[in-house]
Amino acid sequence: MSSSAAPAGNAASASSVADTRSAIASPSTATTRPGGTRSSVIRGARVLITGAASGMGVLYARRAAAEGAAAIALWDLNEATASDLANQLSARGTQALAVGVDVSDRQSILSAAARTREFLGEPDIIINNAGIVCGTTFWEHDPERDIERTMRVNALGPMWIVREFMPAMIADAARPKRILNVASAAGTLANPHMSVYAASKWAMLGWSESLRLELEREKHRHIRVTTFCPSYIDTGMFKGVRAPLLTPMMTPQVAVDAAWRGMLRGTPVVSKPWTVKLGMAVRGVLPTRAWDFVADRIFGVYSSMDHFTGRSQA
Repeated sequence: MSSSAAPAGNAASASSVADTRSAIASPSTATTRPGGTRSSVIRGARVLITGAASGMGVLYARRAAAEGAAAIALWDLNEATASDLANQLSARGTQALAVGVDVSDRQSILSAAARTREFLGEPDIIINNAGIVCGTTFWEHDPERDIERTMRVNALGPMWIVREFMPAMIADAARPKRILNVASAAGTLANPHMSVYAASKWAMLGWSESLRLELEREKHRHIRVTTFCPSYIDTGMFKGVRAPLLTPMMTPQVAVDAAWRGMLRGTPVVSKPWTVKLGMAVRGVLPTRAWDFVADRIFGVYSSMDHFTGRSQA
């Protein structure tokens, strides 16, 4: 049985920070339109990032700080590492709070939300980055450790987090709000050896897009929802995979840049690289068996997880 990957910075960590009890400067409310300009989205904003202690989470945090965020909440399961990052950001002038939280546990999320509000206030931007994967046949998944936990971390956790903060985001239309949900190309196409992971990302994609439409229909246009659907990213989470034809393994820097720019623009869905959209289009046109042949024999999608090892389970 292939090993389960440890949380990709699964949500959360530590409770140490620099100057968490000091007052936070009121964020700028200047915008040129309901959705906000790209510069006004981050500058002065309070940003919440799950899975913030490692991989792409660290890159999101550093980018938020560099672009003028007023405060950053670093949610991660790895408390010590998140605290180290919070101290680094605080030393450079950005208020940062590391919060220990398990995003697979709703009560843990509620506790983390209360602590975040106490020290930083309500977030203006939520980046649901935390995720885990188990790469094996479905019948080898452990019902609790692999199936239930994957669905909780990858799908239910982001829903619980956004539901907790959504009322305040809706009420405050004075500045632009953003929600970035990190899904996966696995949420658009089936693939052997990642059935539960794919199911969790299909769930995230469907929920995220539906949320976007609901906000638009209810005229809460200061809130923009972006779903990021990348192919394999070289973070260690998918160690051992073989990238499909024309789909190189992305660096975390390239992936974060694409997701970040899409979030600022309020792009509904960001797919990276271009072959993700190509696969969706071809799959939509071809009969199922014909697509199976193309995906397996030509592009190598169906064999991409055959040698998956992932991170060692923490």
